[in-house]
Amino acid sequence: MHYGFVAWRPAALAWAVHFTEFPRCTYKAGGYRDRHRENPVSLTVMRVLVIDIGGSNVKFALCGQRRRSVRSFPSGKRLTPRQMVKKVIEMTADWSYRAVSIGYPGPVMSGRTAGEPPNLGKGWVGYDFEGGFRKPVKIINDAAMQALGSYRGGRMLFVGLGTGLGSALILDDVIVPLELGDLSYSKGRLLFDVLGKEALKANGRSKWEASVHRVTERLAAAFRTDYLVIGGGNVKRIKQMPAGTRRGSNHMAFLGGSRLWNPSTFHAKPKKHTWVIT
Repeated sequence: MHYGFVAWRPAALAWAVHFTEFPRCTYKAGGYRDRHRENPVSLTVMRVLVIDIGGSNVKFALCGQRRRSVRSFPSGKRLTPRQMVKKVIEMTADWSYRAVSIGYPGPVMSGRTAGEPPNLGKGWVGYDFEGGFRKPVKIINDAAMQALGSYRGGRMLFVGLGTGLGSALILDDVIVPLELGDLSYSKGRLLFDVLGKEALKANGRSKWEASVHRVTERLAAAFRTDYLVIGGGNVKRIKQMPAGTRRGSNHMAFLGGSRLWNPSTFHAKPKKHTWVIT
């Protein structure tokens, strides 16, 4: 069987940096711990509406307050950006926020949508999200947003198991969105075909989980990661996590979206193809 990855595996996967941060999309009263100093740094936290667009659901949360409320509605192959914006505005009429972060399930260049998502409707490229929300908007690939929320320093690979297969690498404070789902797994099959939602349904949980173990082992070796985070909606279906990996969660996407706006240990700014943590 051909996996398309190198066979070398590092002797150990370890956390490069440890830090303390509130495990929600807001920050602990009094500040956070800087990754280089132990002295707390005070914050003025902006309220941000963070939207995580998936092939099955659109989830969104108000970040910047102590209690986070998460709401959602189904997405699907007919959902257009105009419909999404209208529905989110209707469902957040009782929320007050200053800015919007969008995790987009497709390519993003220079902070703008650069390709139509395969599991949604049409019209996403070129849509005026700031005009729709009448707020400042930052757009990032959805896997990169969850990766940013999951990041704790060092060299991290993120793999998102959802409707499709999301992925991103963070190295030397640079976030690089990837398309690992397009890599070959075996003859006639891509990683997307083996780890996506349809593969889970067709092959059953046990066989699907075994594939997750095989693939993540080789990905960790190929990218020589300090640690690998598995997130996305279907990570909850994994009973035994692969060695050297950490279980992520969708709520980390909300933390990542908040980090696009708020000064934090891992605040990120967009470049053309990447995001740089400052």
